[in-house]
Amino acid sequence: MRSTFKMMAGAALVAALTGWPAAQAQTTRLGAIDMQGALLSTKDGQRAAEDLKLKFGPKEAELNKRNQDIIAKRDEYTKAAPTMSDDAKAATERDITAMTKNLQRDADDAKADFQAEEQRLLGGMMDKMRAVLDKYAAEHQITLIVDISSQPNNLLYADEASNVTKAVIAMYDQAPAPAAPAPAAAKPPAAKSPAASTPAPQRKTAPAPAAK
Repeated sequence: MRSTFKMMAGAALVAALTGWPAAQAQTTRLGAIDMQGALLSTKDGQRAAEDLKLKFGPKEAELNKRNQDIIAKRDEYTKAAPTMSDDAKAATERDITAMTKNLQRDADDAKADFQAEEQRLLGGMMDKMRAVLDKYAAEHQITLIVDISSQPNNLLYADEASNVTKAVIAMYDQAPAPAAPAPAAAKPPAAKSPAASTPAPQRKTAPAPAAK
């Protein structure tokens, strides 16, 4: 009798120790999202991309044209170098070096401006995207959503069913736009100082003496 009881107790203990994590694993759902791709694929993101293209497209074309000019000048120099004087070679090399440095500087500045504007446009979408992610996770009982857009990431494997990018994009586009921030309250008019509001007392002029 005691041995039977011990066997039953041992079996219950093993079931408790092994079954509890399994039950927990069954209730834990994970998701993966390409956050950057999701933001750019929404209707708001597509409009932002068009705005960026309109604003920075001409600058990109200018930089590409300058780069092609440098390549052409290098090719021309390479062909003409055998017949050029040393002074002409030195002057041409200085020109090419200066053109290359100026192009690199302007390209770096344009890249910084582009990234700042992109961050401004996409940053305004993040509050709405966070709200959509919270709602999607709650409706689908998802415990954790991992962003796989950053490279490299530590995600080694995820099946297609765990990728929620397309579903989140659709939910984002259907969600209402966030309310515009309330305008700042108007400042009350500044109170007038007593000196400005109270007229200064007038001095009385003594009457002139009568002529004799």
